Amino acid sequence: EVQAAESGGGPVQAGGSLRLSCTASGFTFDDSDMGWYRQAPGNECGRVSTISSRGTSYYADAVKGRFTISQDNAKNTVYLQMNSLKPEDTAVYYCAADAGASSSCDRRFGIWGQGTQVTVSS
Repeated sequence: EVQAAESGGGPVQAGGSLRLSCTASGFTFDDSDMGWYRQAPGNECGRVSTISSRGTSYYADAVKGRFTISQDNAKNTVYLQMNSLKPEDTAVYYCAADAGASSSCDRRFGIWGQGTQVTVSS
């Protein structure tokens, strides 16, 4: 079965850290571009960070300098280390593989996880 499964979300106080994990199965992880997206209540879903199969990373301006994306090919897992969290980072975070170049969450493309909730309290 082709899937991507997120974990690591939860409640955290502002200024704290969380590390999200996404474990992939059923497809060639090494050849895939992986990404993290998020959707806050009342907002559209959007791209947070991506890492290409070649290791090139991208970050949305809102998270630059605070979030770090990485991957472990041996474990078929991509991570999102989130530091200095802010209440505005509160959202459901989704992992996606080969979701395309769009900054929005277009679930017609790629493989998407079910999401993990991150709640940052002030």
